[in-house]
Amino acid sequence: MTIDFRRTVPVFRIFDIAKAHEFYVDYLGCTVDWEHRFAPDMPLYTQVSRGDLVLHLSEHHGDATPGSTIHTELSGVRALHAELAAKNYPYLRPGLEQDEIGTSLTLTDPFGNQLRFNEPGTAAQPSDGAQVSGTCG
Repeated sequence: MTIDFRRTVPVFRIFDIAKAHEFYVDYLGCTVDWEHRFAPDMPLYTQVSRGDLVLHLSEHHGDATPGSTIHTELSGVRALHAELAAKNYPYLRPGLEQDEIGTSLTLTDPFGNQLRFNEPGTAAQPSDGAQVSGTCG
């Protein structure tokens, strides 16, 4: 039998649904695909997505470790940076970072989880005037 991995979906631990929606839906531009609770007063387990970026967010204690990191490749990292900067999200002002693997944008959600978006092979200086620096919160 052939092994065929189809998709990897990271799980991030969250503690506050309103803060999670503010970050993942309002700021990052994801859509809530579905939500699940075993009962009305139980913790939330939900899926959010934006294009091929799919994440599971969980209030369940044992599902994930707060402060986790994902690394995802994309094209258009400068456009994403500009889109997010225009939203004036009060808790995060990320910059673009460049190294030998490309240009990246690191976001930290309200629960300490990091999303590293990397566009490979774009380590040249940006021509659109975008600031290239580390991240700050």
